[in-house]
Amino acid sequence: MKKYLIVIEKTGTGYSAYSPDLEGCVATGGTRQEVESQMHEAISFHLESMAENGEPIPEPHTYSAYVEIPSHAQ
Repeated sequence: MKKYLIVIEKTGTGYSAYSPDLEGCVATGGTRQEVESQMHEAISFHLESMAENGEPIPEPHTYSAYVEIPSHAQ
């Protein structure tokens, strides 16, 4: 089993998501849970299509980290 990072962003109408490891693999949803579910389906479909077309399946290679920056109160 492979784990692909997804990035979820709040939009004006809900949420959008993409995977940096899978170019062009995106999804949208009205809630965070919905976009995560849609993204799971999108990744599965994306990888199935790549396999059917004889394309190599990319290995997950991105990761995430948070950087803490002190807030500057005014």
